[in-house]
Amino acid sequence: MEWQERTVVRDGVALAVRDGGGDGPPVVLLHGLAGHAGEWDATARLLRPRHRVVAVDQRGHGASDRRPADVSRAAYVGDVVAVLDALGIDRAVLVGQSLGGHTALLTVAAHPARAAALVLVEASPGGPHPEGPDHVGGWLDSWPAPFASREAAVSFLGGGAVGEGWAAGLEERADGWWPRFDRDVMVGALAENTTRSWWDEWQRVACPALAVLGQDSFVDGDEAAEMLDRRPDTYAASVPGTGHDLHLERPDALHALLAGFLADVRP
Repeated sequence: MEWQERTVVRDGVALAVRDGGGDGPPVVLLHGLAGHAGEWDATARLLRPRHRVVAVDQRGHGASDRRPADVSRAAYVGDVVAVLDALGIDRAVLVGQSLGGHTALLTVAAHPARAAALVLVEASPGGPHPEGPDHVGGWLDSWPAPFASREAAVSFLGGGAVGEGWAAGLEERADGWWPRFDRDVMVGALAENTTRSWWDEWQRVACPALAVLGQDSFVDGDEAAEMLDRRPDTYAASVPGTGHDLHLERPDALHALLAGFLADVRP
């Protein structure tokens, strides 16, 4: 799939945006914490025949500005709206994995007129999660960066499609393969999630919504059940044999769910 690479600047922060073009209903893909837009390549190829697909390197990630001063939830939401405006998109289906899903949820709640539908992949409105920054910081500290080779990175980051997806976001330098993000920026992006939940925002979602979880999900059963209790018209699915990175493990299964959902709700 060929992308048109674009840069959208908001409040002095440059955002790298991939636009797949096309005349179909727009779908905007948002990656998770420490991720990159390229994680969505397989899903984008499957969506492209029927949709205009856009993937964003969110602030602090990938080819976007690495050290933005503001990593609040509101800043990430504002970036999504700025991308829609810059690309001339009035309404889009917002699809996000993990923290990207959280960004999509908050965008839909704050700007309902811009949302045709919402798809959460391994994401939820629950919280607070006070252990989150320490957990993520410890995980990032365990990375043996720079990786000696891309193959070493793939192996360390999970192997198979998951490892390949994560390794695709690394930057090759003379001394090895480095992450394209800074640890403190990643930890800072979780700060608000340590102190509160976002159930009110979830209940303000007015568009059709689909929640997709892995069989070995980061979202526990009680939280998933509460999502459906609070919004009983939510579409929900679990993908067998997958975990938090189900979009990398089973892009075919995710696409089948997306296609069925979008055909059913006709956003």
